Formats: sequence, C-alpha cells, structure tokens
Amino acid sequence: MSLIDRLRKAREIRIEAGGQVFTALRPTDMDMVGLIGADGYALLKFVIGWEMTELDLGIPGGSGEAVPFQPDLFAEWIKDQPALWTPLIIAIKDAYAAHSERLEQAAKN
Repeated sequence: MSLIDRLRKAREIRIEAGGQVFTALRPTDMDMVGLIGADGYALLKFVIGWEMTELDLGIPGGSGEAVPFQPDLFAEWIKDQPALWTPLIIAIKDAYAAHSERLEQAAKN
C-alpha cells in the first residue's frame, strides 16, 4: 500500500444509513474550503464504497449479488434516495468537525 493510499485509508469513515453501509473519506481542510458555497450534494463525492446488492439498488430483476462500488453508479442511484442525503452529509460533516476538534485540542496541549 502506497503512502497516499495509507493517508486516504486513515481518513475513511463507515456510515450506516437507511439500513445500508457506506464508506466515505473525511474531507480535508482544502476540500472544505472548496465546498464553501456548494450545496450539500457536493459532499456526497466523498462516498467511496458501499455494501450493496442489485436488490438494494432496486434494479428490476436484480439478484442478491454484491455490486462493486462505482462512483458513476452511486451518483446515479443516490439521486433517487433523498432519505439518505441528510444522514450521509451529516456523517461526512461530523467526521470533518471531529477531526478539526482533535487538531485544536492537540494544539492546546
């Protein structure tokens, strides 16, 4: 595993929402600066994985087979899942806030 992969892995969070499990990256400080003025949907770009089947995705005639995460597939599917938008966005924002708080506390010590 490269150093870049290790840095990204350290930023991974697990989100359970709507009976599903997602993996997301905690945004960096630079990411958050880039999100100023963006809508909440922009935060969903940080979702990098899921534990989903064709049935979970609501694919007609789908099977119980696991579906590998694909960013384009996620982007298309999430558009019709408004009940998941808020929990995912909140979890991603909370991960950033917790990270910022840890850094502030470390700076005080």
